[in-house]
Amino acid sequence: MFTHLKNIDTAFKHIKVFSIVLIGANIFITCFVCYINGKTVARAQQTVHILYNGKVLEALASDRKSNLPVELRDHIKTFHEDFFNLSPDDQAIQANISKALYLADESAKHQYDNLKESGYFNNLISANISQQIKVDSMSLEGNQFPYSFTCYATEKLIRASSTVTRKLVTRGEVRDMQQQTDNNPHGFLIQHWQVLTNRDTTIKH
Repeated sequence: MFTHLKNIDTAFKHIKVFSIVLIGANIFITCFVCYINGKTVARAQQTVHILYNGKVLEALASDRKSNLPVELRDHIKTFHEDFFNLSPDDQAIQANISKALYLADESAKHQYDNLKESGYFNNLISANISQQIKVDSMSLEGNQFPYSFTCYATEKLIRASSTVTRKLVTRGEVRDMQQQTDNNPHGFLIQHWQVLTNRDTTIKH
C-alpha cells in the first residue's frame, strides 16, 4: 500500500513539473510571438508606398529625429531665400516677404520694417535691380531646441550696368512649434534673427 502511495506521489510530482514546464514554455512562446509581431508592425509602419509614373515603389520612412539637422537647414535656407530673393516688382517683393515671415518671429518683421522705412525696396524697384541669394553654408549649435544657427550666404544685386556681390552673415535661433502648416511645412520658427554682416565684396561693370 505504501509503495502504491509512493508511486502516486511520484506521478503527481512528475505531472506538476511537467505542467510548470509546459506553462513556462507557453509563456515564452507567447512573449516571443508578441516580440516578433511588434517588430513586424514597426517595420510595416516604416514602409511607405509611392506611386511614381504608374509604378508602386516601396520606401522606408524614418523618424524626425534622424532628419532633424536636414529639416532645420532647409527651413533656414528657405527663409533666407524668400527674404532676400527679390525682383524689382512690388507685388513679387510682398509675396516673397510674406512667405518668409511665416517662418520667423517678429525679429524678421522688424528687419523688414527697417528696410522698408529706409526705402530699400523702393530703390530696388526704381533702379530695376534684381536681388539674388545663395546660401553657402550654415552652422547649427546645441543639442535641443532652440537651436542656434549662423548662416553664411552670397548676395548679388544685379542691374543692367553692374552686378554687386555682397557677403551676408546672419544669426538666430530655431524653435519647434509642434505644428506643421501649409505656410510652415517644417513646423519651425526662427527667432532672435539678426544680420551680422551685409557688405559689398566685388562690383562688376
